[in-house]
Amino acid sequence: MEILVCIKPVPDPDKYGDLRIDPETKRLVREGVPAVINPADKNALEEALRLKEQFGGSVTVLSMAPAFSRDRMVESLAMGADRAFLLSDPLFGGADTYVTSRVLAEAVRKIADSSEAAEAAGTPGFDLILAGNESADGGTSHVPAQLAEWLELPHICGARSLEVAPVCGEADGDACGAEADAVLRAACKSEEGDLIFECPLPAVVAVGREANKPRLVNAMGIIKARKKPLTIWSNEDLGLDPGSLGLGGSPTKAGRLFEPDLGREGVSLGDDPEAAAVRILELIEKAGV
Repeated sequence: MEILVCIKPVPDPDKYGDLRIDPETKRLVREGVPAVINPADKNALEEALRLKEQFGGSVTVLSMAPAFSRDRMVESLAMGADRAFLLSDPLFGGADTYVTSRVLAEAVRKIADSSEAAEAAGTPGFDLILAGNESADGGTSHVPAQLAEWLELPHICGARSLEVAPVCGEADGDACGAEADAVLRAACKSEEGDLIFECPLPAVVAVGREANKPRLVNAMGIIKARKKPLTIWSNEDLGLDPGSLGLGGSPTKAGRLFEPDLGREGVSLGDDPEAAAVRILELIEKAGV
């Protein structure tokens, strides 16, 4: 199987206190704050690696992020991915999910066109495209579904388990051959329990945190990662209209920013316990509690 996984470097949760928002652009300032691979994206990568171990093939990792996120791409290679592509250009900065998914889709097509995995014109060149169900910093869950729409592929969101099985003929006891078509089965959590969805391949699937436990990077993985290809593309490589990218090309605009007043009024109740109790009751009654 040829599998592509979209990952996103996000600010380290332990450093959220160092984050700030640019008051002019209303963008999150990521410079100077350590980044980690988005947790749900690690689950997606783990699922891809498991499918590769089962069916063979390769795993390609794709990300749109600042250049300083290169280490996270190397980490994904150390986990077991075969190659990585980083889309990095100041023109991409401030993109909303609409623009982000469009840039990712263009990169998927370009990778497919230059890959042995490409089959016919107009196909994505991959059997399966995976991503985390949501990002830790944005949490919109938009990108996987939007990416699927750009690529005109079926998609499933919130998958907690995946299974790829061949489609076998039923007449005369047909057996599954090596060239049999495959169907994807995904279990997705709902309020009533798991819902089982099926769709043909290729497809886009958003993987949830419940799907698996991502493997740890070991020393051998780090050594192997040094020899694996890591390609960095700018918009010059993709050829998209600069005016349609980044903050300026994004139809989603941030509104007014303000900091809530988290201060609390302090009231002295004196040293007399009985008087303090009466005063407390008066304040409660006045507040309408």
